[in-house]
Amino acid sequence: MFKRNPRSWGRAALELLYPRGGWYRAALYAIHRIRRLPDPAHRISRGIAAGVFICFTPFFGLHFLGATLIAILIRGNILAALLATFVGNPLTFPLIAELSLDLGSRILGMPVNMHLPQVLEAVAFALGELVHNFLAIFTHRHAEWGELRRLAHDVFLPYTVGGLLPGLGAAMIAYGLANPLLVAYQKARVKQLKRRYEKRMAEQAARAARERAKEAAGAPENGEDKP
Repeated sequence: MFKRNPRSWGRAALELLYPRGGWYRAALYAIHRIRRLPDPAHRISRGIAAGVFICFTPFFGLHFLGATLIAILIRGNILAALLATFVGNPLTFPLIAELSLDLGSRILGMPVNMHLPQVLEAVAFALGELVHNFLAIFTHRHAEWGELRRLAHDVFLPYTVGGLLPGLGAAMIAYGLANPLLVAYQKARVKQLKRRYEKRMAEQAARAARERAKEAAGAPENGEDKP
C-alpha cells in the first residue's frame, strides 16, 4: 500500500534538467532551507558565496565537493554552500560557460572559438577517447590522448581562468545580498519566538490564576466549621 516505485534512470536524468515541480518551486525550497539553517547569518552567507563561486568552475560533478572545501576554508556553512550550487543549473550553465570561455580565452590570448556546441563536441570526443583507452588495456589498441589534451587546453584552461573573476564577483554579490536579508530574517524570527514564548507564559499564568481563584472560592470561610 505504501510502497514507492523507484525512479527510473530516465526519470532521474530528466529531473536533473527539470526538477519535479519546476525550477521555481525548487528555488523556493532551497531559499526556505537556507533561511532556516541554525547558524549565524555571516556563516550562512559565506557558505552561499562558496556555492555560487564553485558554479563558475568547469569541474562538473565535483561542485558539491568543491563547495564543501571552500566553505570549510572560509568558515562558511557547508549546507548553505551545497544548496547554493543550485545557482548552477541547466538554465544558467550555458551563460556561465559562454562568459567564462570568452573571458578566459581573451585573458590567455587564445582565439575565441569555443562556444557551447564546440564544448559539447570536445567533451563527447574526450569521453570516446577515454572509452578507447580503457579498452586498450585489454586489447592491442594504442592509447590516445589528443582529444583529452584538446579538452584540457581549449576548454578547461580558459574556462577555469575566465570563471575566476565572474565567480568572485557573483560570490561577493551573493554575500552582500544574503547577509543583510538573513540578519533581518533571524532578528524577526527571534522576536516572533519571543512573542510566542511570552504569550505562552501569559496563558499559563492566567490559567494558574484561575485555578487559584477556583480553589479560593471552594475553600470554607474563616470561622466556619468544616462539614
